[in-house]
Amino acid sequence: MTRHDGDMERTFAALPPAHGRGFAETWWGQAWLKALEGTALDSTQLKTGRRLARAGAVGAVSVRPGRLTAVVQDPDGSAHRADVLLEELSPGQWDHFLDMTAERAGHVAALLDREMPPHLVEDAADAGVELLPGLGDLEPECDCEAWDHCGHTAALCYQVARLLDQDPFVLMLMRGRDETALLEDLQARSGASAASSSGPEGVDAAEAYAAGDILPPLPDVPGLPREPGLPPSLDTETPPAPGIAPAALAFLAARTAVEAHRLLAEALRGTAHEELTVAQDAVRLAAGDPGREMSDRLADGSGRGREGLATAVRAWRHGGTAALSVLDDEWRVEGETLARARAALESAWDAAERPELRPRGNRWTVAGAPVQLRLGRDGRWWPYRKERGRWLPVAGPAQDPATALASVTGPPSAELTPAEGNSL
Repeated sequence: MTRHDGDMERTFAALPPAHGRGFAETWWGQAWLKALEGTALDSTQLKTGRRLARAGAVGAVSVRPGRLTAVVQDPDGSAHRADVLLEELSPGQWDHFLDMTAERAGHVAALLDREMPPHLVEDAADAGVELLPGLGDLEPECDCEAWDHCGHTAALCYQVARLLDQDPFVLMLMRGRDETALLEDLQARSGASAASSSGPEGVDAAEAYAAGDILPPLPDVPGLPREPGLPPSLDTETPPAPGIAPAALAFLAARTAVEAHRLLAEALRGTAHEELTVAQDAVRLAAGDPGREMSDRLADGSGRGREGLATAVRAWRHGGTAALSVLDDEWRVEGETLARARAALESAWDAAERPELRPRGNRWTVAGAPVQLRLGRDGRWWPYRKERGRWLPVAGPAQDPATALASVTGPPSAELTPAEGNSL
């Protein structure tokens, strides 16, 4: 969860799929869904929403006063911005609610425990404050242009029911007050009664330490989501600050989600994480097809230029950082490494079939042909072809030089056309 203090907005990361479980376990979460299900006119859209939410198709959820926002992805891969509006409480209603809550210590304790007991809601209603939405209170908006709740807004509501289970302050924020401001107001109102209370507060340190061995075990490590999460929508009513490009931020957020998914996969496998340099990260971003404007910025910032960045992206797609190293670094092969390389080249072909190779550093070029083998520092061979005066990677590496060379002897690749070179 991310908090944006300046505009009372909280952003909750996308939740994992909800296979085999309900969307609301608390009574207030169920009341939220009742407001949705009792209002929507098309039960088919509700079923679609449940299916999307259960499959984890709802991206990060942005919560701010009066509005929920998330990007929801259809099974065909298309994404839609879904919003659900809920009327904020008036200043007078908030005063009534805070005065009522401050007078009842149990209400404050329940909120601090992330609970919303029925008597709190009932007492608030007696004070003229309806905390939970009623029928018709959840107003949908979606860029799919449905006039009622569609599958996307329904999926957002089902996902928010899970958030409400965990934290009823989500509802308070939708009604117009964030957690910090609400608790500060409650503290100010209940200060007099707190000052007059007597007796020790808290838990004895020895008692807390002694209870350490009966604490519940840590939860299991979460499983790897099937796909990277969807970042929150940046399409808000607030204009961007000078110098901020929303499209660039949206692209960076999406690529960060992809990279986070990859890093989580490595962590769960116990694979060592390799830190990228700034130059390598620029190529990683460019490999995500950012569009012409951002590609030009990456080309300039990386110092490679358009064609150079296109070649680096091609190498990255064949083998990540190892492929970039082979593309950029020419090094002298000596000693035992040279002996192993020569032995591999000697044994790769019969004498009558062996091509004439001219070595320079870690690169062996086929005589009379625009074809080259490059030796990586890990002993693998990478195939290259010369096209339009540039050496371009053709495929991933192979342990056997003959196998690597076989992948480069076909017709010139269309993977890097002049148009693609200009787009990067």
